[in-house]
Amino acid sequence: MNKNKLKTLSLAAAISSAAFSIFCLTYHLDISLIAFPIALIITGACYFTGYYKLFTKNELKYISIFQEVLQYLPYVLLIAFVMRRAGNFGTSYAIDFIAIVFWIIVFVLSQVIVHYFNVKKIGAIDTEWKKYADNHGLSSYRGKKRVLMEILSWGDALVQAVLMVVVLNIFIVQLYVIPSESMVPEFLINDRVVVFKITSGPKFPLSNVGFPDLKKYKRGDIVVFRNPNYSDDRQSEVKSFLSQIVTMLTLTKVNLNTDENGQVKADPLVKRVCGIPGEQLMMQDGVLYSRTKESDEWKAVEMDGKYAEWNLNQVKPSLRKNNGIQDYPLNQKEYEEMIDFEEQRRNFDVTVFAKEAQNISRQFRLCYERYGNHNDASDLNEYFDSNNRFEFALFMNRYKNAELLLSNKDGWKWFNAFMTEWSKNGKPDFEGNLYEQSNYILNLMTKQLVGRLIVREAQLIVEGRPEQSINRDPEIAEIMNEAKSLHNYIVLLDRRNMPAFPENDSEGKPQYIPENCFFMMGDNRFNSQDMRHCYNPYMADLTKYDPYSVTYYSNMKPRYVHKNKILGSPSYRFWPMERRGVPGFTGK
Repeated sequence: MNKNKLKTLSLAAAISSAAFSIFCLTYHLDISLIAFPIALIITGACYFTGYYKLFTKNELKYISIFQEVLQYLPYVLLIAFVMRRAGNFGTSYAIDFIAIVFWIIVFVLSQVIVHYFNVKKIGAIDTEWKKYADNHGLSSYRGKKRVLMEILSWGDALVQAVLMVVVLNIFIVQLYVIPSESMVPEFLINDRVVVFKITSGPKFPLSNVGFPDLKKYKRGDIVVFRNPNYSDDRQSEVKSFLSQIVTMLTLTKVNLNTDENGQVKADPLVKRVCGIPGEQLMMQDGVLYSRTKESDEWKAVEMDGKYAEWNLNQVKPSLRKNNGIQDYPLNQKEYEEMIDFEEQRRNFDVTVFAKEAQNISRQFRLCYERYGNHNDASDLNEYFDSNNRFEFALFMNRYKNAELLLSNKDGWKWFNAFMTEWSKNGKPDFEGNLYEQSNYILNLMTKQLVGRLIVREAQLIVEGRPEQSINRDPEIAEIMNEAKSLHNYIVLLDRRNMPAFPENDSEGKPQYIPENCFFMMGDNRFNSQDMRHCYNPYMADLTKYDPYSVTYYSNMKPRYVHKNKILGSPSYRFWPMERRGVPGFTGK
């Protein structure tokens, strides 16, 4: 490489940078307005220090300055690219594409020129340059100035390394630290994994321009993806991009990628592909089912059992030692109690309970008539809204509810509807939907215990027993013990089961996961906030087949993830050393 060729390359770099800067122009009065000045300043510095001062005027003091400008040039332009798209108005695909073409040209030219400015190669370009570089290198300084220059040199090297790593992280490869136990036993907290991105179609920040997507995902693949529970607007994406730079510059001490409450975002996520395009999914009692357009019969997904973990008490001892697993959602006894309760629910006889519900209503009516003082005219439907039909509240407020129903003019009428209205239209046809059938029965099991409690409370109130005495009643204590098992299961309900997803349309026709979309869950099903869930709990009916349904707190909101949100796949676990290897089913 001779001096004239380098001069031509430096001019080409400046021209390409100027062309890139033009595509940063905007007239919108927002943050995007600063993109053009940023790009223009670094472009001017490139032209002035290189082509004009060094190559044209031969002012040797600009050798190191031009080299420094070239090293920062592509990164500053990339920041300008991001800032241009950070405002209220985006850019078209065509503008993004042209700008990125010029950026790639600048990146390549800057790397080539810097390569030939290496101390071992600069002498072949110009001996006078070599002599000047040798005489004005770091070793030419003394004392405090030498210390200062050393510090600046190390700082400069750190910043350049961080910027290079950011580019590598966006397009090529990234190292991740596993932050949670959602993928136990495959991954433990603080496992280190390498994620290759190049085959997953990485894109330039805030654009749809990037590498082609070559990866074909299938069920069982572990993937790293952007968390769809967070906003992906331009401002959020800019914050995420800048946060990467700040986090690396501060050696991971500062993370600016926080939510509106100041909490560090759980983004990206590491989960496993459990649902693929063309499927409708459902999970009941820990078993994942699917059906397709070709077959509307629900079938268990046998492969899911290879990696889904429900009982951490039985994982490999090597994973449990030295507090490797920190959170056990259920101990062995609690797990067995859950299994027993599911068996009770499956054996629950709806026909038998329909008769019992009528009997419970009649027993309460006897108490109601004996009580006689029905002066309360408040609206019971308004009082027993979704919050007061909350299963836990129905058990804990049993005395208050019994007293209210006894004293209200519509008390028996409301209680009778609560206990029996579900049976008026006969047993629903669930069409193989085990989730709806199971929750329907769970609602009835709750009503059975609530009804028994209300009747017993009413009997004792009519007898004139005080509340404190009623609370010690052995029959109530026995029912409350059963209620505890039921409540414990309902607490687990949204982590153990999932409704048909995507849900059927308004006409009841099945819907399916669209093309290029996937459904992800963590292996540690009881301790994974994944694509089954949202971050804002809400009160939900246990069943839609009962106008007086019992309610529970739910965070169930299944969603699929488009392929363009997938960043890559963990290809190798390099830490801890004793568990290094290719992730897959190594946890089992």
